[in-house]
Amino acid sequence: MILGPVSLIDCLVFVVFLAPQLILHVGLIRTVLVAGSCLPFLICKLPVELVKQRFIDRQKDAWTASSTFFEDLVIRCVRYAFANVPNSVGRIFFSKWVAMPFLRWRMLRHGFVRSPVCYKEYVSGKGRDQMRGIWVMHRPEQPPDLVLYYLHGGGFAMGSAYFYLEFLMVWHALLLEAGYKNPAIFALEYTLVPDDIYPRQIHEALSGYQHVLDYAKSASKVCVAGDSAGGCIVLSLLHELGNQKRTQKRRNASQGGLTGPRPPMLPLPRMATLISPWVTLMTHRHRESKVDFLDRKTLWKYAHEYAGESMINQSPASPGSCIDDALWLAACPEKGYHVMYGEEEVFAPDIEHFLQELKRLGLEVRGQKIEAGIHAWPVASLFLSNTRERRLHGLRCMVNEIHCRMDRHGMMNGNKRSD
Repeated sequence: MILGPVSLIDCLVFVVFLAPQLILHVGLIRTVLVAGSCLPFLICKLPVELVKQRFIDRQKDAWTASSTFFEDLVIRCVRYAFANVPNSVGRIFFSKWVAMPFLRWRMLRHGFVRSPVCYKEYVSGKGRDQMRGIWVMHRPEQPPDLVLYYLHGGGFAMGSAYFYLEFLMVWHALLLEAGYKNPAIFALEYTLVPDDIYPRQIHEALSGYQHVLDYAKSASKVCVAGDSAGGCIVLSLLHELGNQKRTQKRRNASQGGLTGPRPPMLPLPRMATLISPWVTLMTHRHRESKVDFLDRKTLWKYAHEYAGESMINQSPASPGSCIDDALWLAACPEKGYHVMYGEEEVFAPDIEHFLQELKRLGLEVRGQKIEAGIHAWPVASLFLSNTRERRLHGLRCMVNEIHCRMDRHGMMNGNKRSD
C-alpha cells in the first residue's frame, strides 16, 4: 500500500485528531499556553524568514534550493517545535491515539475502507517484562522469507511504532515488488523517556529480537533497522549480541571441550540498515545546522535524560563511544551495514566518522549520503514530498541494498550461518 503525499487537508485533519489528545494528556491550560508561546513564531518569524530565504536572498543553502515550499515550511515548523516545545507535549503528536486515526483517515481518503495490508499489535509479558510492537505481514500463516526488525526514532522520548506504520507498510510493499514472497516487519514499541531510562530500552530490544528470531526461525532471514535514536538502540543491541558471542567463545575455551548446559546466545542478524543513526550520544562531531530540524543543544539534553551522566559517553548506551575494535568486529552482522544520512544533518560528521571506523576494521559497510538532505529524510520525504520518485527514493535504495545483501536463495533454503 502506497498512499499519496500528505496534503494541507491531511494536516488540518491531523490537528483535529491531535487537539483532544493534547487536552486529555497534557491538560487544557498547558495546551493553550504552549500553543500561545508558538504564535509569535507562526505569525511573525516563520513567514518573514520563509519569504526572505526562499524568494529574496540570492544565495540559498542547498536544502532551501532543493526543497519544495511545503517541505521547507513543515521542516521549519518541526525545527522550532523540536527546540522549543517540551517533549511531554511533543510525544503526543506521535502517539498511537493520534497516529492510528490519522492513518485510517489517509486510507479512507485514498479509497480504502479497510486496510489492504495485514498488521496486528503484539504484546507479551507484564510489568517490566512486557514487550510490545506491531507486525506488518503478507501471509501470516506461511513462513517468512525476510523479517525486518525496526526501531523507531524520536530522541528516546518521542515517537511510536504506530506513527511509523504507514512508512513500514510502504517499505513492505516495496519488498514485495522486489520479489520477496512473504516479507514481514516487526516494529518495537519500546518504553520512552522519562517513563524509564537506559538500559530498559536495550532489554526490550533484546526481547523483541528474540521474538523476531522465534518467528523467522533463522537469523539469516533477519535484517535489523532503525532511524535516529532507534538506530542508536540497534547498534547497542548489536554490541550486546557481540558481547554474548565473545563471552560464549571465552567460556568454550575455558571449558576445554566439556559439554553441559549453557546460557543461550542469540545469533547476529544477517545485516543492518540504518537511517541517520544517532551513533554517539554526545560528541563534538555533532555540528550546528541551520537547516536540519534537529539542534545539538536539545539532542544533548535528551541524551542526558536517556543515559544519565555515568553512561552518556559509555558503550553500549552510546555505541559510538566504543573504542574496542574486537567488540565492533564481534558485533558486526554477517553482511555488514548499510547507512543512509543527509548531507545537511547534525549527525552527518559523526556518521561519516562511524563509517570510516568500520571500513578501517575491514567490515562490510556502505554509506549513502543524500545530497542536500536533512535528518531521517527517507522517512520525512515519504510524507512531505510531492513526487513518487522523490518520496520513495530512500526506501528503494534500502530495499535494493537488502535485496543484494540478504542472499535470498540461501534464506529460502534455510542455509545456516557459520557463527
